[in-house]
Amino acid sequence: MKLLITGLFFLLSIQTFCQRKINDIEAFYKDIESILEDSTRIDSMNTISDKPNIKSKFWSHTVYNPYKEIKMEFPLKLTFKDSTYGSPIGKHKIVTSRYGWRRGREHKGIDIDLITGDSIFAMFDGVVRMSRYTSGHGRTVVVRHYNGLETVYAHLSKYGVKENDTVYKGDYLGKGGTSGNARGSHLHLVINYKGVSINPEYLFKFDANNTIRSKELWVTKKWTQPVFHNSKRQSPIKPLLTREEALASLIKQRSIYVVKPGDTLSRISANNNVTIASICKLNSIRKSSVIKIGQKLLIEK
Repeated sequence: MKLLITGLFFLLSIQTFCQRKINDIEAFYKDIESILEDSTRIDSMNTISDKPNIKSKFWSHTVYNPYKEIKMEFPLKLTFKDSTYGSPIGKHKIVTSRYGWRRGREHKGIDIDLITGDSIFAMFDGVVRMSRYTSGHGRTVVVRHYNGLETVYAHLSKYGVKENDTVYKGDYLGKGGTSGNARGSHLHLVINYKGVSINPEYLFKFDANNTIRSKELWVTKKWTQPVFHNSKRQSPIKPLLTREEALASLIKQRSIYVVKPGDTLSRISANNNVTIASICKLNSIRKSSVIKIGQKLLIEK
């Protein structure tokens, strides 16, 4: 490309200075700028063509999860080219509800506070797979990215893209709002990998620096199941950077907790940083079960 530009520059120089007067220098420079712009477009097109064809499989505009028949194997490896993501909103990010168990149901994303009409932006380069109304999520935009992730932007008030649009990190996607089953205006942000939700805060820091925790991360089932997390607080996060670390983390540590006076399932879960749902599941009890002083409960971390 550099040789091409140099050659064109040389030929244009000879032609210009032989056929034009000195007062045509301004037009000469405009010609050079045009050549440089064309070369930039060619480079950009080459970059796009080098990316994988993410529309070749499981590409649906109407099905939220087209990967239902795929069996996920863990731990799974995710890679990122950059160390930062594009902020999905244009102001300070306040997480009002986290990935985890919430009101007896799975909350598979995080909620970020906003005002209806605030602009929403793409976190990474990708292609819009869905831009339509979905049950619960309301007006929703789903962008598939080149590392296999999909980012979901829900409860929008207005669409800014259409299906099959190519988008780049920071591109406008639409306006935030309250569509669907939203309790107040917010962005419901979901991170999926082949249909499986991943705790967004395991992958990203939602700070002013828009930090990706690592360019290479290993994900275990713990970070894909809301039952292991509490929507009211962030789970302790230690990114798994190698397959060996990921496999070692699968060895769960169990302990016995003896119920004390004044204990409730809520207090026990908070003090031990586990969810009520996980305590109930491990001990075959219900959230409504009465626990007694001296009762022994299994806790798994």
